[in-house]
Parts: sequence; structure tokens; C-alpha cells
Amino acid sequence: MNETVMPEIFSKIPWFHHVQIFTKSKSVKEALFYINKVVAEGWSRSMLENKMADNLFYTQGAAITNFDSALPAPQSQLAKELLKNEYNLSFISAKDIEYEKDLEEALAKNVTQFLLELGKGFAYLGKQQELRIDEDTAFFPDLLFYHIPQRRYVIVELKAVKFMPEFAGKLNFYVTAADKLLRGPGDNPSVGLLICKTAKKTIVEWSLQDIHKPLGVATYQLQEVVARTIEEIEQTRKKEK
Repeated sequence: MNETVMPEIFSKIPWFHHVQIFTKSKSVKEALFYINKVVAEGWSRSMLENKMADNLFYTQGAAITNFDSALPAPQSQLAKELLKNEYNLSFISAKDIEYEKDLEEALAKNVTQFLLELGKGFAYLGKQQELRIDEDTAFFPDLLFYHIPQRRYVIVELKAVKFMPEFAGKLNFYVTAADKLLRGPGDNPSVGLLICKTAKKTIVEWSLQDIHKPLGVATYQLQEVVARTIEEIEQTRKKEK
């Protein structure tokens, strides 16, 4: 007599997590993705709900990259899994962001939330970390991380505007500098992540086509300000009268 054996991993998450996963997932593959994430990263029920609401299954590993050509086959797929095609930065209000520096300061101030959005395994090393070439020349990328499981530096550049081809060249240089100045004997190749306001796929793909350092491009979503202040509402009412 054949008996159906339940995979051991199923017993490692609470019942209400199962309910959330199997009522919201659109496929078995998606359900298994979230089950593995809950076990590996210890998500609470509310975190699971947030990740599913953000469609993590569809966004993780979906950033536009040149990893297939810039990294050997085993590493390229692993590196892809580090990145998303869109980052939910709803802990930052859109009204507070006008320039790249505003976004950089907001992420540094809310680095705990940003680390949660990046995913498990990232260690924050700081903003504007010096990459010194010689006595007279130094460069300062926006944010620097180290992914512990994959043993690689991740350089993050932020843009509060749409993607432009020249952004890739600058990030390419930063990744080269990180490999030469920071990467140790046991480290894997560094990767660069550009997070910008919007990005057209064709322009990004063409920009990365002849770049040999592994780069990825993603967009971000901020907290939209939809509520008006009491003063604004009152002023509108007076005008209507």
C-alpha cells in the first residue's frame, strides 16, 4: 500500500503560515518558494503576508542584469537571486526625496528596514565608504554591503531619476575598484546594483551588453503621499464656497 509522505519541511512552519501560503499562491512552485523562505529566514506571519503582498516570488531574481555573461554559470544564477526588479521602500515618504542624496540619507537612516527588504545575508558596511586609488584619488559609492553566504561585496548606487546609460559606466568602475581594493582571497567577484526611479528594459540591456563587471538594475517604490493635511482640506472647502 502506497502512502503519501509529507515533506519534512512542511512541519517546520506554523499552521497559519500554511493557510496564508496555500490560499494566496497561484502555483505549487510559488507555495514551495514561500515555504522555503519561511524556514530559511524565520519569517513571522506578518512578514510573510508583506512579502507575498509585494509579490516576492515574481520579483526576486528578476532584476535586469548582465550576470550570465559576466559570471560563470554556477555563480550567475546565485547572484541573480540576490536582486529584485523592484524594491519596496514604502518606509520612506516620496515627499522627502528629491535628489540622490535624499534617498541615500533615508536608506542609511532606515538601514534595518532596507536590510529586511534586501533579504537575508546582507551586512551593511556603510555609506560613502572610501575607495582610495592613491594619495590624490578616492571614490565614494553610495552604499556598500557584503553578502555573507555568497562571500561577495555588493555596491549599491542610488538614482532619484530614470535610468541613463552613463550610470552603468560609473557603477562598473566602482565594482572594479571594490574587486581590486576590498576583495580578499576567499571572496567571490563583487557585483553592482543600481536602484533608480524608473528603467526602460531595452536601454538597460543595451547599456550592460558590453560591460564585463556583473551589474544589475532595479527600480524602487516609495510611500506615496495621498492624504492631505487638514489645512489643505480647509483651504479647498473655502475655495469651493
